[in-house]
Amino acid sequence: MTDWQPASGPGVALQRAALLQRLRLRFAAESVLEVSTPALSEAATSDVQIESLEVSSARSSTSLYLHTSPEFHMKRLLASGYPDIYSICRVYRDGELGRNHQPEFTMIEWYRLGFGLGDIITDTLQTIATALDDASIADNVTVIDYGSAFIDVCGVDPTRAPIDDLSSAANADDDLKSMLGDDRDAWLDLILSIRVAPSFNPGRLTVLQHYPASQAALAQTCPGNSSVADRFEVFMGPLELANGYVELTDASIQAKRIANDQAIRKRRGQPVRPHDKSLLAALESGLPSCAGVAMGLERLQMMHNKTDDIRNVVTFHFEAKE
Repeated sequence: MTDWQPASGPGVALQRAALLQRLRLRFAAESVLEVSTPALSEAATSDVQIESLEVSSARSSTSLYLHTSPEFHMKRLLASGYPDIYSICRVYRDGELGRNHQPEFTMIEWYRLGFGLGDIITDTLQTIATALDDASIADNVTVIDYGSAFIDVCGVDPTRAPIDDLSSAANADDDLKSMLGDDRDAWLDLILSIRVAPSFNPGRLTVLQHYPASQAALAQTCPGNSSVADRFEVFMGPLELANGYVELTDASIQAKRIANDQAIRKRRGQPVRPHDKSLLAALESGLPSCAGVAMGLERLQMMHNKTDDIRNVVTFHFEAKE
């Protein structure tokens, strides 16, 4: 039996340690405070694109959930008066397994007070450059609006094109058409993954910004155009590295978005789990104007090590069982 052995050797671990050290030195230089938050919660994410892992307790009939991100707890810290903060922690997502995904991975998440969309994009690019020890990478970046990317690559306007045009852009067969129906955001997610992201230059970073408002998640809508959100993602070629927002601070709007997520989950047959009431209470108390970013450490190291398989940059990995 040899499957007890780690997936990678000490050289990969040394590279990871150096990458983490560079990140921590950057945050320290920017006076961003490192914080720790709980991994277990009585609430789960409502995001329809992400599934929480449920944990049974021998001492309670109440289920617990492993966090998919430290975001909600970090926002509670900001609402209570914390300065700029960051966290480097293990997070857990059900059903994510493949060359770019593991159900357990390391997330780097940080928040900057008073930052707008341009500020947080610049901050993210500089953080990536620091982590990779390559200052030039932040100077060779393509920045494109979500809508423009879809029009350029597929010839469809993501907010206005009929569903039939989206299904054609996805080269969908009848089974896929039946599965996705008239769920516009599901079609957009599919097209982004199979056509738009693969078109990005593999040798440089691409920033995709101004996602449709229907995909705002926890972002505010753009002050100059309420049909899009102050949300962005950073890619290296088709590989997503980071996801960021100018954060929504309105508790009532956030509550409506959560309710909408739960309705979509119910319609799709996905689990509908308890949502985080403490987050809404924190927003009601007053979340300061801020922007935040979540970035996968393993994906950064994939880029650093020039590998297209996440299993090459972790010490142990999960495999699907037959």
